[in-house]
Amino acid sequence: MKSLDRREPDVFTGGEEDSGRLPDLVDPKRTVEVIRSHGFSFRKKYGQNFLIDSHVLDKIVRAADIRKDDLVLEIGPGIGTMTQRLAAEAGKVVAVEIDRDLIPILQETLAELDNVEIVNEDILKYDIGELARSANGGRPIKVVANLPYYITTPIIMGLLENHQPVDSITVMVQREVAMRMQAGPGSKDYGALSLAVQYYAEPYLAANVPPNCFLPRPQVGSAVIRLTRHAEPPVRVQDEKRMFALIRASFNQRRKTLVNGIGNSQELPFTKEETAKALERLGLSANVRGETLTLEQFARLSDELGA
Repeated sequence: MKSLDRREPDVFTGGEEDSGRLPDLVDPKRTVEVIRSHGFSFRKKYGQNFLIDSHVLDKIVRAADIRKDDLVLEIGPGIGTMTQRLAAEAGKVVAVEIDRDLIPILQETLAELDNVEIVNEDILKYDIGELARSANGGRPIKVVANLPYYITTPIIMGLLENHQPVDSITVMVQREVAMRMQAGPGSKDYGALSLAVQYYAEPYLAANVPPNCFLPRPQVGSAVIRLTRHAEPPVRVQDEKRMFALIRASFNQRRKTLVNGIGNSQELPFTKEETAKALERLGLSANVRGETLTLEQFARLSDELGA
């Protein structure tokens, strides 16, 4: 077992200890036994909810479309329930877990698996590019995760906006977040997250998941969504940062007109008059709201204002 070094992520490789047959972690009773045997306590700050439904696990693995030559990055493996399923399908699984108290449990539940590596690290600080280079020949990896709801958006957008070498992201998220990711113009769920996700990836809602599929039960419904990375963005834009600043300004004051939202933004230098004229040149009304514009229209408006 690799020794710990505070200067690097703590890494543990399965297969070095023999604990006998792998426990059936999807059985709620067995899950409780494993947790209690290690004296583990759930930490609210990590938003920990462990899956205890075999059908949901199967849906996640199917949605992720794991192949034998895939390297899978699992974020938040918990006690290893989904890790076991992923390891049976993938060439290798790297499971990144922030909670150090879960590492001894993972060492036990994944001990027989020689294609699993456990890393005790914050995923927001983990070098995914280096992982792809060193362990996957530079090829894109597949991400699978049961994410804490409070940090869902920062993790997903970090993977997408930073152009990490990721082929797809299959995640369990709060249902309303999943609905926002796939929403289109004019709907109540449509917003900045919808546009950002759809610029970088194609969203596919794979399953809705009720609270009773977790231990402990969350207060809200969940959903499994797969984001398949676009080879090229679906629209061309001269300046991504300017376009997303326009999008943020449009939805920060959702009920205001686009002209007022952009005019009130601290990020953007454009006056209301400049925005109104740009909209007119695009054949759009000065009274239009951001919630009605498509991704392509935001890209065109960004280019027009930057001309």
